[in-house]
Amino acid sequence: MADKNMKKDNKYSVKERLFSSGLTFTLLSILVGFLIGAVVLLIAGFNPLDAYRIIIEGIFSRTKYISYAIIYSTPLIITGLSVTFAFRTGLFNIGAEGQFIIGSLVAALIGHFLELPLVLHVIAILIGAALAAGLWGGIAGFLKAKFGVHEVIATIMLNWTALYLNNYIIMKPFFRRPESETSKDILDSASITFVEKWKYSDAGREWLSGHPYLKDFLAAPANAGIIFAIILAIMIWYILNKTTLGYELRAVGYNKFAAEYGGIKVKKSIITSMVIAGAIAGLAGAIQVMGVTKNVIVLPLMEGYGFDGIAVSLIAGNMAIGNIFSGLLFGALKYGGPKIQPPLGAPSEVIDIMIGTIVFFIAIPRIFKMVLEIKNKKRGEKSAR
Repeated sequence: MADKNMKKDNKYSVKERLFSSGLTFTLLSILVGFLIGAVVLLIAGFNPLDAYRIIIEGIFSRTKYISYAIIYSTPLIITGLSVTFAFRTGLFNIGAEGQFIIGSLVAALIGHFLELPLVLHVIAILIGAALAAGLWGGIAGFLKAKFGVHEVIATIMLNWTALYLNNYIIMKPFFRRPESETSKDILDSASITFVEKWKYSDAGREWLSGHPYLKDFLAAPANAGIIFAIILAIMIWYILNKTTLGYELRAVGYNKFAAEYGGIKVKKSIITSMVIAGAIAGLAGAIQVMGVTKNVIVLPLMEGYGFDGIAVSLIAGNMAIGNIFSGLLFGALKYGGPKIQPPLGAPSEVIDIMIGTIVFFIAIPRIFKMVLEIKNKKRGEKSAR
């Protein structure tokens, strides 16, 4: 009898642990998000099974598509890390968009005007972009620490300032490509694209002809950005969880009054947190320039990398390592989603609604927690009668 009760207790314990896991709620949110997306497609007159099949085939049917999905995901993983770092220290970095722009701009400038050997050039760009974007993010941290200006207001203004600064510098004759609204390209030594020239050489073509999957993978601008992103995620996890700096920043995020009582310099921590968050977003911009675009363009509107990073961070539950997986999911949807448009004739608005709905449900797993808590409460009240 005792064994039977013990097994029953263990059964409930496993069930409770399963349903209390953040991962479980995130997976449930993803499932419901896809179901709602299917309903939206049905209402719009499209077959959701066909749509999802096309999306999956559009991501996994060729190594080239997988390569592109990773390329789409890389900047989102890194901007997600920027938002996560700020979140974990009690700040809302909505300015990752502007910091991304500043990082891209500085990367393009250093990449074009500074001549260095391959590895040194890449390192110089990463450092330069991180410093510039870190200072940009630090402005919002300074305004909050010294004058109480909320970081959301400050970073929104800084986003637009970054966009217009980007456009102003690109249009300068020394940096602008003639007869265009594009900057001059970075030098070859600043590129992080895999075997960029070799794959188009005679030797490269001959070798790749015997390796069709790799040839297809390299047909996209595959680059080292995803490696940087994974290393960065591990570094952010380590800083937040294993260092004194991370402990102090998180303590300020939990309760700044208690942190101050404990001897932590709150104002300094706020500025430091925004500087680091800005530097991370700036690295995303630099990696995008070095790996994909090779230049920067005049922006009529925000590109959305920083704003998408907010959703990526939420999907990841504000966990550094989780940004790798949520960024890959988000990037794959961004890449594969529009592929349902040509074969189904679906207007782009329906695709955007479907992706937005999925992301919306993914980002709010707490709804399921609330439903489960209410259900458990009612069950407890019923048992108590």
